[in-house]
Amino acid sequence: MAENTNSVKDIKIDKKADKLAKAKAKKTKGPGFFKRIAKFFRDLMSEVKKIVWPSKKQTKNNTLIVLAVVLIAAIIIIALDSVFGLARTFLLSV
Repeated sequence: MAENTNSVKDIKIDKKADKLAKAKAKKTKGPGFFKRIAKFFRDLMSEVKKIVWPSKKQTKNNTLIVLAVVLIAAIIIIALDSVFGLARTFLLSV
């Protein structure tokens, strides 16, 4: 009779251990899908607040610099294209 009582206690202890193991598994699983999305947007907003936007004067200055560099690059490419075109024409005519 005593052996039967011990086996019932062992089963109850095993069930409690299973419940504890499942509870720990849920806790270590991490936050849910929507909590992670909410955290992402909170972090995103905190990063956006750190952005330092340029002034109008800086924007105009940078735009003019970019346009000047593009214009200079275009002139160089057109000049090289003309020189290589003339060289090819000269070589093919000889």
